[in-house]
Amino acid sequence: MPSSSCPSSSGLEKKIGHRRVDASGETTYKKTTSSALKGAIQLGIGYTVGNLSSKPERDVLMQDFYVVESIFFPSEGSNLTPAHHYPDFRFKTYAPVAFRYFRELFGIRPDDYLYSLCNEPLIELSNPGASGSIFYVTRDDEFILKTVMHKEAEFLQKLLPGYYMNLNQNPRTLLPKFFGLYCVQSGGKNIRIVVMNNILPRIVRMHLKFDLKGSTYKRRASKKEREKSKPTFKDLDFMQDVQDGLLLDVDTYNALLKTLQRDCLVLESFKIMDYSLLLGVHNLEQAEREQQMEGSQSSSDEKRPAAQRALYSSAMESIQGGAACSGSIDTDDTMGGIPAVSGTGERLLLFIGIIDILQSYRLTKKLEHTWKALVHDGDTVSVHRPNFYADRFFRFMSSTVFKKSTCEIFLLLSTKDQTVFAYLLSQVCSPALLHRSRKRPRRLCPQLCPPTPPYQSQNALRQTPQSSRATGQHKSPRLQR
Repeated sequence: MPSSSCPSSSGLEKKIGHRRVDASGETTYKKTTSSALKGAIQLGIGYTVGNLSSKPERDVLMQDFYVVESIFFPSEGSNLTPAHHYPDFRFKTYAPVAFRYFRELFGIRPDDYLYSLCNEPLIELSNPGASGSIFYVTRDDEFILKTVMHKEAEFLQKLLPGYYMNLNQNPRTLLPKFFGLYCVQSGGKNIRIVVMNNILPRIVRMHLKFDLKGSTYKRRASKKEREKSKPTFKDLDFMQDVQDGLLLDVDTYNALLKTLQRDCLVLESFKIMDYSLLLGVHNLEQAEREQQMEGSQSSSDEKRPAAQRALYSSAMESIQGGAACSGSIDTDDTMGGIPAVSGTGERLLLFIGIIDILQSYRLTKKLEHTWKALVHDGDTVSVHRPNFYADRFFRFMSSTVFKKSTCEIFLLLSTKDQTVFAYLLSQVCSPALLHRSRKRPRRLCPQLCPPTPPYQSQNALRQTPQSSRATGQHKSPRLQR
């Protein structure tokens, strides 16, 4: 992670972008302390969401996407706002009616939203990104709050009408779920914050974490990053350390690819590039070994996270085509992750989502790609044309990261997990297939399937009946447009 240090009166000050941490550990962002920023966010959201909930609901209109509401919070209080011990600030809410619709679409009621964000102090994450943003997570693990740059907030505002249409047509997506866009004006500075779904629950230990783009230029975790307690690895690290990829059941693999393909086409249509797949890997075998060493309770008895209130928020829900699991199944056993196995047969739960989508291919990105392409292989650099980026991203995920397993992953699960996973697969898999899989012998070392044939939509298959299947040739999946 790029960082710099500069001398201060009390020692060394670590600085990344607008984020600074002094020698005492105090975090500031644009000269506003983290504690003051958290307090302003909670006061502002509490007022704006509460005020909006008292107004009658109505359909979203085009002008709703461009509305900006503002309220001043003096420290001594006013007839509209409570007194507080933070510096005076102004709180802006962007497109409040539109974001209320987004929250309703994902089953988030106003009181739940307020409870998650305002009832208890926000938790600052200690491992920020290279951009220097500040990340907060709600105590119930439901939402992530991230500071964004002016251009990113502006781009999200322009994206909202198209984002609205896409969510209406397809709420099951790995794209970020945006629940609110706000701005805190304090000390002459604007601090913009976006509220999103939380991909990696804190209560689940991530034994591996990757930020994957499908590019190879400078896509290896630095030595400093590797020394962290919870490092984030990159593409070259994955290719070196997880050479067999992550093995998924055929139906899960197909459902995941279908979701990824659709999301890539959406991002391409918005001319978005430089996004990543955030991948967290929870190793069930390793977790059991760790618990045995610690002498704690077994994994089946440990405290599980409460089910997320937001619909389609977990990785498994995002790729499923069927209905969400009913209350009769103890779905907390999968913790919202996608069941998978490693090349050595270890049981895994995957937590995934596409992040950093607020980068459009504007002039500066075009110039950046041109310059890097002159010095390096243009196809390996991260910054690229949106159509090329989407195709390379999809091919990397569908052929290198995720692979089909030739044996049913369900056979590698514990007896309790088999019940849960069988129900999940029943959404996309026939009962007859599940019945046959139970009778097959247990194989601890799954073998990789032959290279995956091109992934095409049904319309594409109807239009091109003489596909590569007729010749017996297989190619890596490509993004079909």
